[in-house]
Amino acid sequence: MSSFEIIGGKQLSGTIVPQGAKNEALQVICACLLTKEKITIHNIPNIRDVNKLIELLQMIGVNVEKINPTSYSFQAGEIRMDYLRTQDFKEKVGSLRGSIMILGPLVGRFRQGYVYLPGGDKIGRRRLDTHFFGLQKLGANFSYDPSDQIYSITAPNLRGSYMLLDEASVTGTANIIMAAVLAEGQTTIFNAACEPYLLQLCNMLTRMGAHITGTGSNLLVIEGVAELHGCEHTMLSDMIEVGSFIGLAAMTRSAITIKNVNYQQLGLIPDVFRRLGIIVEKIGDDIYIPKQDHYEVETFMDGSIMTIADSPWPGFTPDLISIVLVVATQARGSVLIHQKMFESRLFFVDKLIDMGARIILCDPHRATVIGLDRKYPLRGIRMSSPDIRAGVALLIAALSAEGRSIIDNIEQIDRGYQEIDKRLQLLGAEIHRV
Repeated sequence: MSSFEIIGGKQLSGTIVPQGAKNEALQVICACLLTKEKITIHNIPNIRDVNKLIELLQMIGVNVEKINPTSYSFQAGEIRMDYLRTQDFKEKVGSLRGSIMILGPLVGRFRQGYVYLPGGDKIGRRRLDTHFFGLQKLGANFSYDPSDQIYSITAPNLRGSYMLLDEASVTGTANIIMAAVLAEGQTTIFNAACEPYLLQLCNMLTRMGAHITGTGSNLLVIEGVAELHGCEHTMLSDMIEVGSFIGLAAMTRSAITIKNVNYQQLGLIPDVFRRLGIIVEKIGDDIYIPKQDHYEVETFMDGSIMTIADSPWPGFTPDLISIVLVVATQARGSVLIHQKMFESRLFFVDKLIDMGARIILCDPHRATVIGLDRKYPLRGIRMSSPDIRAGVALLIAALSAEGRSIIDNIEQIDRGYQEIDKRLQLLGAEIHRV
């Protein structure tokens, strides 16, 4: 097991390019299962979760060719459905939540599929009901074998249907879309998730020959087609990395340029950081964060304390709540952080308190951060990364803290951030993998 050793308190400077979007990659790579023709995808991040998914697809028969460090071609000619019933497959999906994304394509193209409970971050309850509900509406039948803990899905008569999703689940919506594009007739999905990742997936499927209207909204209409074809697709930059780098610049009093951010797809992210008093300048499709010795949290118009909460898109993404919380510790003023969507995502604040932050954990969903305005710098400690996003939040805290920090269990960080230590070293950070 590896760790990061960090000497904090150093100002950084330079330019950094965000990786391809992790959450988009898990969807569009699985979409290659919908056709026997070749799919080429560019800007794929070299991170643990994506690499595991690519290995999983190879195991079930997908021919994968690495064109360059960020581009791959995928061709799902013959798929080994028998492999989906093996212990090896069960162990692989148990360590990768993104494995659930193969379900919709398998049901759509082959009218059958198998799924074990997937792995992933332990950030609270992350149910699969929306995936199953949507596929059942299309005519899929589910059976569960408790001895093997496997769901078997068959759909000999996959037909379009109207459905109102009980939850605007991103992965649930993606799975339903990928099954519906090859179902007979028309499918209408209301309360669909509408994150940029879904817009990207729908645009890719359209280039493959799918008929989808309403892309980018929460009302999608899909006319099923008999087959799909190959295409070429370029992924967005990772909006979570963009937000993480904004927070990093503010915490370390650094001037940093973030390149090629796909600004129009960032939604509320720049504005939420501006509410914390951080200067975020848009220059073309780049973001520039100037050096700031102080940043002050805004208050609401009536003078009440600023509240930052997550919600489904176009609200503020829950993946950046941990970053915002850390950044608020050195702001001037107080802010209430309300993590609505996951009940275990704030449990890393005890480590920030050990570093000297003033945080009141009100309950599993809310924390009040009393900004120190840099009067009392954080201090380096030894800690462990509990999940991807909290791990990077702790990394940002360590880079701003005085003294030496050790972060253990950095495999969690590697799941979502590509060679983060090497990229930060280029900005001047003193960080080493041990």
